[in-house]
Amino acid sequence: MRVAPAVTIGLGLVGLLAGAVPATASPAPPPVGSAQHQRLDWRACPAEQKELNEAGAQCAHVTVPLDYARPDGRTIQLAISRVKAKNRSERRGILLSNPGGPGGAGLATTLALRPALKDVADRYDLIGFDPRFLGDSSPIACAPAGPPTPPGPKTSARKDFEASVRSARDQARRCREHGDNAELLPHASTRNVARDMDAIRAALGERELSYYGVSYGADLGAVYTQMFPRRTDRMVIDSSTDPAATQYELFRRSGEPLEKSLDEWAGWAARHHGTYRLGRTAAQVRATVRRLLDRAERRPVGIAGQRLNAPVLRLILKQPIQHQENDPALAAIVRDLVDAAAGKPVEPGPELAAMLELLSSPELADSFVGGAVFMCGDGGWPAGGWPADPETYWRNSVRSRATQPVFGPYVNGMIAPCAFWGAEPREPGTRIGNSVPVLMLQARRDNNVPYEGGLALHRKLTGSRLVTADIRAHGVYGRGLDGYRPVPCAERAVNDYLRGGDLPATDVTCAATEVTR
Repeated sequence: MRVAPAVTIGLGLVGLLAGAVPATASPAPPPVGSAQHQRLDWRACPAEQKELNEAGAQCAHVTVPLDYARPDGRTIQLAISRVKAKNRSERRGILLSNPGGPGGAGLATTLALRPALKDVADRYDLIGFDPRFLGDSSPIACAPAGPPTPPGPKTSARKDFEASVRSARDQARRCREHGDNAELLPHASTRNVARDMDAIRAALGERELSYYGVSYGADLGAVYTQMFPRRTDRMVIDSSTDPAATQYELFRRSGEPLEKSLDEWAGWAARHHGTYRLGRTAAQVRATVRRLLDRAERRPVGIAGQRLNAPVLRLILKQPIQHQENDPALAAIVRDLVDAAAGKPVEPGPELAAMLELLSSPELADSFVGGAVFMCGDGGWPAGGWPADPETYWRNSVRSRATQPVFGPYVNGMIAPCAFWGAEPREPGTRIGNSVPVLMLQARRDNNVPYEGGLALHRKLTGSRLVTADIRAHGVYGRGLDGYRPVPCAERAVNDYLRGGDLPATDVTCAATEVTR
């Protein structure tokens, strides 16, 4: 369900392998004769959407302007799905969702929430949608990428960085010059997705919409409250970020919590030294990881026919460390990599094998296109704001090593194609400041979107209530859907709110004992 990590993989690997709107501003709703007067052609969902079809969903397309400043100009099609409320007598309205990214298609996302929603799901029409230019919503494609160039037997940190710059520049060129993308790309923005959500609301004949969003989807929900406060019904946002920061700044801020998470994991691995043999103390385990990375910055690690340089190793480590339940998987991955670096024959375990399969995928370089188009199309928070000078990334990467030796070089040096995009965003980022009722969820030890960022947004959303879970995780609600331990306290808060409409009287902290073991 949580798309953000996968999108981050794509954004990172494409490089590794080879002014604000006033708080009271609200744009005009979709023009008369457009969304609210459409006659939707409901039919079976695409054959590949097996879960939707098995649930009896129907799918349709909503026509919206490419450019909302030119409502009579070119249009695009938004793919939506609907599972009607079962409890018609207590039907509340429509519930939309977004799985994160940016870049996550979401046609089946709201349906996927149904096990966590329980009886609440019966009170809403569950509406899924692919954001513009993703999935089946007038998708954008870039020119195909060539096969990735693997690192040689010897390398250096600077050499690896220069390879990432070349790849980012090539990605920008392939996207900008392909088809009519030069006309489309400037209209890929969070603000336009929020407008599209409101067009979907209008096309369905609803006065308001309810919503659940996680990660980038949470920030999208906050943008919607700012742009359409009177159209917001029950809004739930899970794992938000600081609305005063750019996307690059948000990446950089994750370095410190990532290092703290590494310390936490290292303590766990030391307690399981008999199994993984990574060190008897947390300091020894961390030293094992440092030696692995230091070696890879000179000689990439060979395993299963691939060479992995230090930036790729940092990326591999970053994925499982986001959730505390992944501690055994991370330890197994590090054990395999340490053995391979020592020249031992290694048959990668299932955790590492899955990552290596992704790394060798011929479609890898194209898998993050959706994330890039929004990161490069946004004019600021929540997804934009990337420096244009490649040396900015390099300098920040070098400086970070003193205090963030494992993850600092990754989160500071991950140059995006936006540095070479060749098109300026059409609008600034969104300045948040409103009193719309919102239920917020945040994990205190989230190392993807730091807790302090959620607090910053909480202060700007003065009508919000915050539910805090003291866990290392990215995403609090519906964790059981992804195989993680649920947080019943948070699940009750969300479902009670969506069911009855009342926010908690005060902010809530879920006790550690409330996390299901």
